[in-house]
Amino acid sequence: MNHTRYVLLDRDGVINADSDDYIKSAEEWQPIPGSLEAIALLNQQGYKVAVFTNQSGLARGLFNLDTLNAMHTKMQRLLAEQGGTIEAIYYCPHAPKDRCTCRKPEPGLLLRFSEDFQTSLEDLYFVGDAWKDVEAALAVHAKPLLVKTGKGERTLADHPEVNIPIFEDLYAAARYIIEA
Repeated sequence: MNHTRYVLLDRDGVINADSDDYIKSAEEWQPIPGSLEAIALLNQQGYKVAVFTNQSGLARGLFNLDTLNAMHTKMQRLLAEQGGTIEAIYYCPHAPKDRCTCRKPEPGLLLRFSEDFQTSLEDLYFVGDAWKDVEAALAVHAKPLLVKTGKGERTLADHPEVNIPIFEDLYAAARYIIEA
């Protein structure tokens, strides 16, 4: 079993600004202030980062795989400028109606990562902004953390009973992780 320390992140609303109209181009992909620095901080403290993102815009025809790859290339390039890197990016290309096993809250993407990297998901931190991120983390016994960016405030309003650590943004969550 792999003993590398990983932190798992949702993308839209955690790393980059989210939109109810979807992020459809590399131009629209804009990092949330402090998010790239947070990933670089995690890397500097010995953590590898993996990203898990639902991208139903592919199934809806709002953008294609080349555009998604361009968004991820931009994310990696801007992150490299901060001294950080993302180890792996897993995405679900399906629409909710497709009933796949990889669209969060289903744990398929996380299970694929666990298999690919030969690592247990138990007790890994998973940082998200939506309830489906929390549910996916809990399904694999990871530790969910919620950020208030993206859909975070709406998630808190819809789930006032939530009993997990909550942070203003990814940078605050990263500081918590490295101090834990």
